[in-house]
Amino acid sequence: MIKLPSMAAILLTTTPPPEVDEEPTVSGQLQSVTDKFQELGATALDMLPLFVIAIIVVVLFWFLGGWLSRRTGWMKRVGMSELATLLGKRVVRLLVTAVGVIIGLELLNATALFSAVLGVAGVFGIAVGFAFRNIVENYLAGILLSARNPFRIGDVIQIGEFTGNVVRLTSRDTVLMTLDGNHLRIPNSVIITSSMTNFTLNPLRRVDFYVDITPDADLADARQLCVSILHQMKGILDEPAPQCLIHELGASTVVLRVLGWVDQRQTDVLKIRSEAIRFVKQGFDEAAIEMPEPTYRLRFETELPDTSKPVAVTATKPKSKTAEKGSLAELTQSDVSADRTIDKQVTEELRNSDEQNLLKS
Repeated sequence: MIKLPSMAAILLTTTPPPEVDEEPTVSGQLQSVTDKFQELGATALDMLPLFVIAIIVVVLFWFLGGWLSRRTGWMKRVGMSELATLLGKRVVRLLVTAVGVIIGLELLNATALFSAVLGVAGVFGIAVGFAFRNIVENYLAGILLSARNPFRIGDVIQIGEFTGNVVRLTSRDTVLMTLDGNHLRIPNSVIITSSMTNFTLNPLRRVDFYVDITPDADLADARQLCVSILHQMKGILDEPAPQCLIHELGASTVVLRVLGWVDQRQTDVLKIRSEAIRFVKQGFDEAAIEMPEPTYRLRFETELPDTSKPVAVTATKPKSKTAEKGSLAELTQSDVSADRTIDKQVTEELRNSDEQNLLKS
């Protein structure tokens, strides 16, 4: 007869005894940390040769990038600007060095670390990009300006309300010398996005001014007189021919627009305009072509004095304006040659300053 074990005996034999959690001690924790450091030290000692090799690879690629960046003369030969060439050299060196870093991390089996670094660098780059957005815009605009060459040293340009001679182009801004002799710095991003007028590219330039005459004057004679006066002046070109156009007809005046062409390389625009106004004024005086005087309307709040009694007036003969000022034929034209004052100051500035200049003389 077989005797079966009881249920209590089975539970006692199959159920493991409960585990008792031991309270961690300070000495045990220190021992665990010490073991980890020893393990890390042993791992670092084993990987030391690979680490040295990785450092050597990175250094070699860094020197290789520097050597290749100095062998980029082909960039200038294909027409790249100085600033674009400088940027290309930096990009070549950075790319070659990055390849060396990737190879070094591959030797250390740490490409995952490289991916993490790239992610952090991307986030950091976005933050830096927002912080230095204006600087980056000006730098890229400087590359475009140096590549397009819309102006040269000494050119007279107008950007918005500013006019001056170009002194230099830097990686951040463009320096102008105003007609007053002051230095003006305009960010490159403003120049690349604004309308610009270059007065130097075309040596011919038109000057004009307006003249008011009375409506009863003979307009054909007045126009012909203006044209003949400009033809006789030194500095006004015969081709394109001078013109005098009727600009506006008002209630008490007729506005004439007088136009003439000059060669900026030989004639100063401001000087010739001043002389043309003086000569036309003298010609109108001789031809008795009157210029309208301003008309005022007076309103008196009190009664006017009694003017019924005659007042003795001594008549005097008016003096002839022509006799006082001389005739048109006797006028001597002042010097209208081109003013080189600002050009000399620009040359002196370039000679005394060693600031970066991306423009060619």
